[in-house]
Amino acid sequence: MVKKSASTLCIKCKGYKKLCGLPNCPYLDIYRSRFKTYLNIYGYNVDGSTPPSLLVGEFGYPKVNVMLNIPPNIYGRDAEIYDSPIKWWGKYSLDEIIQFRTSLLATIIKAKVSDPWKLYEKEINISAVSFKPVDSEAKLYNKPVPSLRFDTFLKPVGLSAKAEDIHITSNPILGRLLEKRIYDDLKASKAVIELYESGYSIYTIINALSGGLLGNIKYRKIVPTRWSITAVDSILGEYFRKKLINKPYINEVLTFKGEYLDNKFLVILYPGPLELEWIEAWHPRGIWTLNSNKISMLRLYEDYRGRYEFMDGGYMAARLPVLEYLYRIGRQATVFIYREVKPGYYAPVGNWHIRETVKNILVKPPVKYSDLIEAFRNELRYFDISPEKWIKRSKLFHEIFVRKRITDYIFQK
Repeated sequence: MVKKSASTLCIKCKGYKKLCGLPNCPYLDIYRSRFKTYLNIYGYNVDGSTPPSLLVGEFGYPKVNVMLNIPPNIYGRDAEIYDSPIKWWGKYSLDEIIQFRTSLLATIIKAKVSDPWKLYEKEINISAVSFKPVDSEAKLYNKPVPSLRFDTFLKPVGLSAKAEDIHITSNPILGRLLEKRIYDDLKASKAVIELYESGYSIYTIINALSGGLLGNIKYRKIVPTRWSITAVDSILGEYFRKKLINKPYINEVLTFKGEYLDNKFLVILYPGPLELEWIEAWHPRGIWTLNSNKISMLRLYEDYRGRYEFMDGGYMAARLPVLEYLYRIGRQATVFIYREVKPGYYAPVGNWHIRETVKNILVKPPVKYSDLIEAFRNELRYFDISPEKWIKRSKLFHEIFVRKRITDYIFQK
């Protein structure tokens, strides 16, 4: 029996903050029970090419599970599709993505977070940042138990088994800059920015940070993947934000919209200081609204100083491509990012799809308006939820018009 709790609390928690006080999220338990993995492992020796795919858990910190994901008997470029958000986006359905993840075996070893060199000696963390799949083999302690775990931050995890040993049997291919930074004594945040600006995939950088390959050598640590995702989004977001502070405002209202995996997104850029508002709206009978018959909405506001009300991984994932877009055009703006989640998004598959969808809709030419009210009136019709609900929930929309009235009053005097 699922213990009832306020839907707004659930969509703020998303199964990892434990705001309801329960030891496990009952909703995630429901989704775990609905799906089965059909990967069969015979014997205790497994080999294949990691896509690459690395996952570091949090449980037991500072001694954590490090999981190298391997699709058994799949080799070379054929393995890439099992963990590739960039290749997934816009091409594969939720069912297909879950199927990719159920085809992976997570081979688990224990490691102290203060000892990333244990992973380095075995090339486990090096294989996770390779430009191409890396041949791997594992000797298991026991046969894997069928399971499938979901997480709002992370991609689903299928079969898992403790490994007696893991061997990397082909050479990882690293870019020159990343290989240099692995040996350099450089602050992690600086390395993250430099690698991203040099064209490295954000997912490679997340794996590098998670595997303990970045940072001052004396203080390097293995970082749980969930923390690493938010850290990289935050570091890069702050980098672009600082670059925008003294830029001129955009001179018209720009809007972008698009959808993927039954998630709809709308981005509205308004001439003004760099402030951001994120609103999520979840339909009834969705992931976090199973016991609700009403639409549940969550709002997060970030002021012009970069202070936000609470940490939300989805917001951080959406914020980064918007700030990067503004950096590219050399302008700052007041930003509205709205997400509608429909029941077709029936299982969480990680924050990557938020980041990728927002990034891809910002590539398209914007719809332009001279007036914010007109933009809201026209563009909010894209959602299945009435425009009035969004406007009523928006704090930033109302603040803009208070400012305008005060400014008009001053200049009239």
